[in-house]
Amino acid sequence: MRHQILGLTALIAFFVGWIAGSGCFNVSVAPSSPSPTGALTPVQTAAALSPLAQADRTPAGTTVTAPAPAAETNFATAIETVAQQVTPAVVYVAVRSIVPSLFGFGQIQQGVGSGVIFDARGYILTNDHVIAGAQEIQVVLGDGRQFTGRVVGRSPANDIAVVKIDGENLPVATLGDSDQLRVGQWVVAIGNALGLEGGPTVTAGVVSALNRTITPSPGEAAFGPLIQTDAAINPGNSGGPLVNLQGEVVGINTAKIQTAEGIGFAIPINKAKEIVQQLLEARPRPYLGITSVSVTPALAAAYGLPVSRGVLVVDVESGGPADQAGIQPGDIIVRLDDREIANGDDLQAALGIHQPGDEVTLVVNRNGREISLRVTLGTAPVIQ
Repeated sequence: MRHQILGLTALIAFFVGWIAGSGCFNVSVAPSSPSPTGALTPVQTAAALSPLAQADRTPAGTTVTAPAPAAETNFATAIETVAQQVTPAVVYVAVRSIVPSLFGFGQIQQGVGSGVIFDARGYILTNDHVIAGAQEIQVVLGDGRQFTGRVVGRSPANDIAVVKIDGENLPVATLGDSDQLRVGQWVVAIGNALGLEGGPTVTAGVVSALNRTITPSPGEAAFGPLIQTDAAINPGNSGGPLVNLQGEVVGINTAKIQTAEGIGFAIPINKAKEIVQQLLEARPRPYLGITSVSVTPALAAAYGLPVSRGVLVVDVESGGPADQAGIQPGDIIVRLDDREIANGDDLQAALGIHQPGDEVTLVVNRNGREISLRVTLGTAPVIQ
C-alpha cells in the first residue's frame, strides 16, 4: 500500500514539480563483489560500522556510546569509494529545445540535467522532463568527452527517458535492487546540481521514506511510488543516480519540495528498469526530425504565409532526416509523395504507412515556390 506524504494537502501550493534541466535490451543486476576469505570489503566494513548498523545490533537495555573515530573514518571512506566508483558514469546533459509561443512559433530554451550510463553500448537513463521537447542533446562525460545524444525512448507518465550516445570504453554504473531498500539506509545522490562547472556534485543522506506518492502541482495526476531522501537534490540533479553504499544505482533523482529542507524524491530503479525494457522493445516508427505547427487561415493572414493550409516547419533537428534532406525552418510541407498535407494530422497519417529507412518525397512551399525534396526517414523516439 502506497503511503501518502504527511500533510500533502498543505504542501501542494508550495511543491515545485519536476526540476527542469537549468531494440530488446536486458538489464542485469550485478552482485557486490565478494571479498577473499569472507572478509568485509571497505564499503561493507563502513556499512557495518555506521551508526545505524551499530544501533541495529545493540541488545535492548544496552547503553549506546558514540561511534569511535575509526568507524567515522571508515564511513567517510565508504562515501568516497562510492563517489569514485559511480561518478564517471554520471553525465552532464545539455538540452536545446523549442518552446511553443504565440501562434505556435517557437522560442529557443536551454536547459541542463543529469543522466547515468547503464549499458556499455551508450544507453543513458535520465528523466523525461530533462529531455522533453529537445531539438539538440549534448552529453558530456566526466573525462571531458562530448557526444551528441539522441532520444530512443520516453515515458512522460513515469518521467523516464533513454538517451543513446555512440562511443567506446564508456564507464557504466551497476543497477541495483530498490526493493531491498530500507528506511534509514544511507544513500548517495550524484548529479550536476545547478549546472556547476567542475563535474558532478555528490551528497549523502538516508532513505527517509518509501512508496511515497506526490502531486506535482494542483490538478495533475498523482505520481509514485517514489523514494524519499534527505540527500540534497537541486536543479540539475534531475536524471542523476541515487546510489547505495555498495555502489549500486537504486533510484533516479526526479524532484524536491523547494520550500522544505531535506525532502527529495527518486524513482525506484526497479520501476525504471521495467520502463526501459518496454521502451527498447517497442516497434520503431518513422521520423522526420522537425518541430512543426499546422497552418491555418488565421496564422497565414497574421504572418503573411503564401498558403493557408499545410505544416509549417518551426525548427529542424540538427543532423536529422529533414536537415540532411535540406528542409529549412519556414518551409511549409504541402505534400508527402502523392498525398496532400493540410495539417499535422495529415502528416502523421502519411508517415504512419512508412517504416524507418523508407525514402519519401516531400513537397514544401518555400517563399511562395514549391520544391520537391527526397527524405530518408529516421527512427522516432518511443513514447509511452
